[in-house]
Amino acid sequence: MSATTHDKSRRAVIAGAGPAGLTAATEFLRNTDIHPVVYEATAEIGGISKTVNYHGNRIDIGGHRFFSKNERVMNWWRKLMPMQSAPALDDRLLERDVTLDPSGNDPEMTDRVMLVRNRVSRIYYLRKFFDYPISLSWRTFANMGLWRTVKAGTGYLWSTMSKRPEDSLENFYINRFGAPLYGMFFEDYTEKVWGVHPSKLGADWGSQRVKGLSILAIIKDMLSKSFGSKKGSDKVETSLIEEFIYPKLGPGQLWETAASDMVAAGGDLHMQTSVKKIHVKGNRVESVTVEKDGKEETVECDYFLSSMPIRDLVAALDGIDIPEDVRRVAAELPYRDFMTVGLLVDKLAIKNETKLRTYASRVPDTWIYVQERDVKLGRIQVFNNWSPYMVKDYKDKVWIGLEYFCQEGDSLWSMDDASFIDMAIKELVHIGVISGKDVVDDAVRIRIRKAYPAYFGSYYELDKVKALLDSIENLYCIGRNGQHRYNNMDHSMLTAMEAVDAIASGTTSKTNVWNVNTEEEYHESK
Repeated sequence: MSATTHDKSRRAVIAGAGPAGLTAATEFLRNTDIHPVVYEATAEIGGISKTVNYHGNRIDIGGHRFFSKNERVMNWWRKLMPMQSAPALDDRLLERDVTLDPSGNDPEMTDRVMLVRNRVSRIYYLRKFFDYPISLSWRTFANMGLWRTVKAGTGYLWSTMSKRPEDSLENFYINRFGAPLYGMFFEDYTEKVWGVHPSKLGADWGSQRVKGLSILAIIKDMLSKSFGSKKGSDKVETSLIEEFIYPKLGPGQLWETAASDMVAAGGDLHMQTSVKKIHVKGNRVESVTVEKDGKEETVECDYFLSSMPIRDLVAALDGIDIPEDVRRVAAELPYRDFMTVGLLVDKLAIKNETKLRTYASRVPDTWIYVQERDVKLGRIQVFNNWSPYMVKDYKDKVWIGLEYFCQEGDSLWSMDDASFIDMAIKELVHIGVISGKDVVDDAVRIRIRKAYPAYFGSYYELDKVKALLDSIENLYCIGRNGQHRYNNMDHSMLTAMEAVDAIASGTTSKTNVWNVNTEEEYHESK
């Protein structure tokens, strides 16, 4: 896609049409005289925030709650897709019959809207449900049993009196929850996600993702609710929010809309076009070489914004002396890959035992964290609960995503699709979430490379790479992979906003761009 005419006097080349890249392009058009040109290596918009449509059932890769403590981000989303005041379809199905048209749409609701959704995520452990974050409710204690409850309580009290040095993610968690709760609810799951024991992971990940969450924060939240206190979104820990907004057709719908609006406003978007070389002269990027269908083209630019993985960015630099140590650090930066199985079932074996009303007594969870040690499964998404419009036959079927964390080339990654899907179904039956007879023969496996930048290995030498990249005054690293930081969608957007702000103001400092999600006000946990 590309605009037919534009009169911008300067050009910014942007690598990647994910949240960071599309936010940057939109901000350039809204606030500067700079013409954005976006190159996306794949055929899909949104990066990991894309939505996959499989036979009319939609898959949100990894799950994306639209909630931020930053009002600029919230307003950006609202401007692009207004919130829908009408009740969502699943709520109205409780009252009367609603028929969707053949495209899966509700005649009473326009497409370009955000729905208000309940935030329900729970932990599945001991074949029982626990609140996430862990609550101090009677159900939690009953599910844990007397002995585990006593151990958890004494372990937490000990952690308040004897703090460990926060030189690992393990110690970070133990300081906030105590060793027994860490062992029950964090240790095994974290190793599933990263393939590395938490004692070998840096505390940086915890400080970004759960920095404000602890037993004390949970107690404060419970007390404020008991006494009717209302917190603003800037006060409540993100892990404790009870609602979020969500595009009717999944996160990819929002980013596809953003891409379409950006092009209509005069920006350029080139799909299936990868950045192969970044030509540097002196301390500036002068041009980039891009490739599509085996043909290369060199494009001049005034600014280059990269959401490419840092290892690919450094490898593509041309015309600059790169110390071998910097090349090594970049090349060895670790990532965790990801796979999801979209599975259609007639019903789930687990039932709704919460106070929330749901259609056909389905569980209300968007995510279910699987803490069971006897399966490799990491998380379950129930797409009916993200948005009823994600499911072709919302009333009679349940569409779920089974999420696995892996390494490209390992035994899980290398399994053929049929064998992997069969294994995933057997695991789900084994832990009592479904019955095998309820599985509909219509499933798909999706692989995602470099889904999660990891916090071990050469990550601890990343400053060497950052110093080199920051010396190139018109190059800005944005987004999750662009900064090798486990950012959420709003943080990725903010890195783009800060980069455009810096360019608009004439500063070459990258400090504000790198500092997104390092300050105390940015909290998130999944």
